[in-house]
Amino acid sequence: FGRMVFVENTTPKERSTFQVKSTTPISKIKSEFSLQNATSFGGIKVFLTFLEKIRLADSMRSLSGGKARNSLFPVYRILLYLIVGWMLGCERIFHFRRLQSDALLRRFLGGRCPHHSLLYKELIRMGRSYPHLVDELRILNQEIIRPCLPFDIILDLDSTVETVYGDQAGAAKGTNPHKPGRKSYHPLLAFEGQTRLNLNATLRPGNTHSSTDAADFLQQTFELLGDRKVKYARFDKGFGGEDFYNLWESKGIGYVGKLKWTRRLAKEVQACRYWTRYVDEDWIIEGITLIYKATSWKKARRVAIIRKAQVFDDGQGRLVFDTDWQYEAIVTNLEWEPIDLWRFYNQRCCMENYIKEAKNGFSIDRIATSDFKANELDLLIKLLAYNLFERFKRDCCEPVHQGYTIARFRLEFFHCAATLIQHSRSVVLKLMKDFAGRYAWKRIEAKVALLE
Repeated sequence: FGRMVFVENTTPKERSTFQVKSTTPISKIKSEFSLQNATSFGGIKVFLTFLEKIRLADSMRSLSGGKARNSLFPVYRILLYLIVGWMLGCERIFHFRRLQSDALLRRFLGGRCPHHSLLYKELIRMGRSYPHLVDELRILNQEIIRPCLPFDIILDLDSTVETVYGDQAGAAKGTNPHKPGRKSYHPLLAFEGQTRLNLNATLRPGNTHSSTDAADFLQQTFELLGDRKVKYARFDKGFGGEDFYNLWESKGIGYVGKLKWTRRLAKEVQACRYWTRYVDEDWIIEGITLIYKATSWKKARRVAIIRKAQVFDDGQGRLVFDTDWQYEAIVTNLEWEPIDLWRFYNQRCCMENYIKEAKNGFSIDRIATSDFKANELDLLIKLLAYNLFERFKRDCCEPVHQGYTIARFRLEFFHCAATLIQHSRSVVLKLMKDFAGRYAWKRIEAKVALLE
């Protein structure tokens, strides 16, 4: 039977129209854990189908590591599980325990998910016993991103600090802007500037400088890229040195990098009198070029100087004082105008967003184990998941989704209650009927189905 519900600020005539069914208080609703074959991540089906379409599991079967004695799970299934877990928002390996009984993930992995404690042991075992596995993962990463790379690559180089909270092997005290005095790792990362894809990465102790082993890292990156041509490179003032610049010049790659502002450089700039003005509005931007040789260089190089100052209006005229100028120096082997070099370098600021996405979305700053090799392996697996997500958006999603972070994508498409129903010989994943993103999700599913 129904009952009348009287709404405030309504007339008696209006109240007569509010005939609704009675509601049961939440406290009276009974609870029981009896729903079978359920998943909290029904929306992840489109991504799991994508992994099957690109045959990721087949590519991983050839990786080193094999299968530990008395183990139920070969290496490729461990790696697949880790990739899916990082994709679903697990920040630490301990968080994988909430995925262990998920019906959809169990079916994807062949009927059973590894226990989260096994993941620690497997990462350490693979890192110690199979040192070539990290290089094989780098090669696999190149196979995954190769269809997405442009013909002319823009290589953005940067490093980041990952604070540790224990006695992890290889961690050391170094420059740590967020947690001064704490031990950390200092990984080196290379991204493609137009597609946001990670080209290569390596883990280093926290007491290394940004440019430490950078030349060897770049040589490794060039070998991984193979016949793909790097046309331009960008880097900040943490990188430099004769060997570093000579590497770009010997390969005919145009580089644009920030140069540290020193007293010696400032003295030479003060001697310059003829500046070219590029912007004359609320901010004034001027530039010059000079041939400069730093004390550590064997030869002089072209350096572009940009200075900018904000204009003050005193009611009678526009004022700019000599002390108002902000200076930036850019070393390059390109013959571009200073303003073009400055703007091209500033596009590199997206690199910070790529690293932020890798940290916040795929937890590369959450250290998994106490073993250095295992942690480097974990870093590469997380960046592999990052690249898979970027390729998935490019190949299967709509243009409006290209700028989505993984956190937003999870919220809108992956987190959806569903159950697996098996009838006769068919299996159906029944997602909740009122799923807000169901129409866009169906369009993504259709695009995944068309992949070959």
